[in-house]
Amino acid sequence: MTWYRMHGHGTIDPMFDKILKFEHALAEFTGAPYAIMTDCCTHAIELCLRHDRIRSCSFTAFTYLSIAMTMHKLGIKYGLENEVWTGEYHIHDTRIWDSARRLEKNMYRPGAMQCLSFGHGKPLHIGRGGAILLDDPAAYEIMIRQRYDGRDLDITPWETQKTFQMGYHYRPSVEDAVRGLELLEQYQQQAPVFVQYPDLRNITIEE
Repeated sequence: MTWYRMHGHGTIDPMFDKILKFEHALAEFTGAPYAIMTDCCTHAIELCLRHDRIRSCSFTAFTYLSIAMTMHKLGIKYGLENEVWTGEYHIHDTRIWDSARRLEKNMYRPGAMQCLSFGHGKPLHIGRGGAILLDDPAAYEIMIRQRYDGRDLDITPWETQKTFQMGYHYRPSVEDAVRGLELLEQYQQQAPVFVQYPDLRNITIEE
């Protein structure tokens, strides 16, 4: 039974149910109470930053450019740390982790929002996609709608929904969710292959 149906939602689009099935399997695998699939890891992190209304933080200087770009987009003041990482790193002064290069059984940290990547070179290589692992039911209920333009999946057809909270077009494809479930069912953990990102302290982002 999906979380949506556990919460009394039973009329969702059958195609979208495939995404919920992957999320349920991912949560069980990682030990997280909830999982929310997005179209990429960067957007997963953005949803978490928006939800917690983060205004300042710091993180490793050796991460992908999109993380710094997201901070600029959201108007978040940030510092860059001389911190080397392999599978994941903490966005300090938040409960958010960028776990893009890690996927292990029971990896979830209680109280955290851990963001995964399913892009090229990542442990679960779907090609595109990301996810948020969390144990906060209130945050789950908000962000699962936000990632799909504020839509309430209990209302079909969606055109009959009259009130929307602010949402973002960060929904994953059904095909990626189906592929993710197939890969997760046969997933064998391997030693991560890590390529160090350039030092973001050596670049300038212009507004």
